[in-house]
Amino acid sequence: MPVSLEWADQAAAPGTLRAELHWEGKPGTAAGITSALRNWKLLRFEVTEDATAGCDGIRYSFTPSLGVFTGVIGASGDIMVPEDRLRAAMANAAVGKATLEHELDRLLGTPWDNELEPFRRAGDGAPVRWLHAAV
Repeated sequence: MPVSLEWADQAAAPGTLRAELHWEGKPGTAAGITSALRNWKLLRFEVTEDATAGCDGIRYSFTPSLGVFTGVIGASGDIMVPEDRLRAAMANAAVGKATLEHELDRLLGTPWDNELEPFRRAGDGAPVRWLHAAV
């Protein structure tokens, strides 16, 4: 369905705009939204899909400099890192490709959080709403 966004000035980057949208959809919708938005190379955004019966939650974060981060979100809101990704991080650290701290920061999305945090704050008292799916 067509979407109309209310745009406001983005205080974190004067001369740019921000918009927020609450959405509802079936599991997997967040991936489609992210795929569409990432084609707009100058956007910074996050799309979060809450967990539902039989489906983990997921958060997608995008910045022009870092690309897409995908994190599985547990019921408490924590990022859940799959075992194979932890093993790969440990292997990379063991052979000196990166430090374990650097690898873990990337698995947790820390670089994306650091870049997006100033943009998460609402401007001029506007409410902050997180994007998520509710089924």
